[in-house]
Amino acid sequence: MDTIPLSFLFGTLLVLLMLSAFFSGSETALMAINRYRLLHLAREGNRGAILASRLLEQPERLIGLILLGNNFVNISASAIATIAFVRLLGEAGVLVATSVLTVIVLIFSEVAPKTLAAFKPERIALPAAFVLYPLLKLFYPVVRVINVLAGLVLRLAGHRSGEQARHALSQAELRTLLLEGGELIPRSHRRMLLNVLTLEEAWVEDIMVPRSEIKGIDLDDSPEEITATLADFPYSRAVVYRGSVDNVVGTLSLRSLVDIRRDEPITADLIEKRLRKAYFVPESTKLPHQLLEFQRVKRRLALVVDEYGDLVGLITLADILEEIVGDFTTTPGEDTRWIHHEPDGSLMVDGRIPVHSLNRRQEWALPTDTARTLSGLIVSELEELPSEGDELTIGEHRLRVEQVTDNVVRKVRIARVAA
Repeated sequence: MDTIPLSFLFGTLLVLLMLSAFFSGSETALMAINRYRLLHLAREGNRGAILASRLLEQPERLIGLILLGNNFVNISASAIATIAFVRLLGEAGVLVATSVLTVIVLIFSEVAPKTLAAFKPERIALPAAFVLYPLLKLFYPVVRVINVLAGLVLRLAGHRSGEQARHALSQAELRTLLLEGGELIPRSHRRMLLNVLTLEEAWVEDIMVPRSEIKGIDLDDSPEEITATLADFPYSRAVVYRGSVDNVVGTLSLRSLVDIRRDEPITADLIEKRLRKAYFVPESTKLPHQLLEFQRVKRRLALVVDEYGDLVGLITLADILEEIVGDFTTTPGEDTRWIHHEPDGSLMVDGRIPVHSLNRRQEWALPTDTARTLSGLIVSELEELPSEGDELTIGEHRLRVEQVTDNVVRKVRIARVAA
């Protein structure tokens, strides 16, 4: 060793420290890289991403290779540094070599590369995969022996082979990912994706039009009354009944009447010939399932019944789609049939609005487990029938009952509680 030039020893030491930095940074980068981003790049044909994905399929082999390389170069660096410093300083060189090499390895081969890799994992991991993948092929027998021996140790600690971490996201985790890590997705798109996830928590009864608000056509009316009703009808489809909405005959698409001449009377018999059989659904159906059912049966309107078969409401395909994309006819901040914005910044809200829908429209978090409507929520919180003027606070919101009709809260003023 005395014949080896010091310049060669220090040059070799520099190369070993660079290799140590490479292995340290690669380990951190590959473990920290976004697996879904990596999968996306691999599907697009990025060669580095493909190799990195293959390496991560069996992380124990990857870790074995990286630690094998890292420990080999660090031990080699320690030996060379000791030889070089002993030749320079004598016996004191051992202590000096240990102290100097510890600081250098810690800063330049551990902390710095690992910190960079943690902040820029993709930039480090993809190029590193081109080196690590062939190294794994080359040193596979050695890595295999190391993994077997490590597996025996892990088995003594209670670990069983095949217990790999799962990377599937739950709905709650996906919601958090969209909220915290979806800056590249437009806000409106992010809101729709979040609404899709929230849809699983809602039922048909949460968004249906209550029975008392169903507008339809009464076949017992005269032709003149039927014509007048159709002329002012606000929707493209109508529930058709006799006498009362409890006696439904079918549903009518107003488009089916466009071929009728203006001077031709619209009679009950004419409407009956163009009716479609009513489609009934239970109120306990979840919205995603009902959306698929609308698609399957090719319907856009359904009548909602309770467990006793009594009509309790009506739901349309548009109602469910609005839960995802928002109201079709308004933009955020505008008045709707449920919500009116007051000059003082408060909201005048119809008490019959579903709490789920109010939360979605206003991005609130009012409780939905005790009542379906805002009126029901107020009754649940007060534990008695409210009177006009009653006030209560729910979370960050102050609610004042403004109108009560037939024991149902019709108008509620809502303002945010001052911090």
